[in-house]
Amino acid sequence: MIDRNMTTQGKSVARVATFLASHGLADRIQELSDSTRTAQEAASSIGCEVAQIAKSIVFRNAVTQEPVLVVASGVNRVATSKIAAALGAALAKADADFIRTQTGFVIGGVPPAGHIAPITTYLDEDLLSFDQIWAAAGTPHAVFRLTPRELEAISGGCWLRIRDE
Repeated sequence: MIDRNMTTQGKSVARVATFLASHGLADRIQELSDSTRTAQEAASSIGCEVAQIAKSIVFRNAVTQEPVLVVASGVNRVATSKIAAALGAALAKADADFIRTQTGFVIGGVPPAGHIAPITTYLDEDLLSFDQIWAAAGTPHAVFRLTPRELEAISGGCWLRIRDE
């Protein structure tokens, strides 16, 4: 449930809430007084395992310059070589301006879906081991809960073993 008194960037959270409601996931967003910018901060604020945090990391396709979203378990480092192999192109770093322009959200608040345009998305297989996971909901102070299968449905992402081992 959104506490409008705590909303500092209400438009971003409202956009995510509208997107989620249109996919049958209404009333899932929680705004927290503590930051959820990092997976550790989010887990501490929510009271869950860091591994249950579905962190959104945006890269650039080095060939097309299009965004590539990786939704990873909060404890995992992403093996960019695995993403590049699945994509068929090298990955490049995405800066804050690119991320905001391509997704409509700021770093630390990028949700796994509901961006301003569709984004090629890869989902961390390790998230499948949880009944419930948590993702950013538009700002570094907002999150929402969902299941891994709901994540797949709303993001259109492909499951991949992305952990850097």
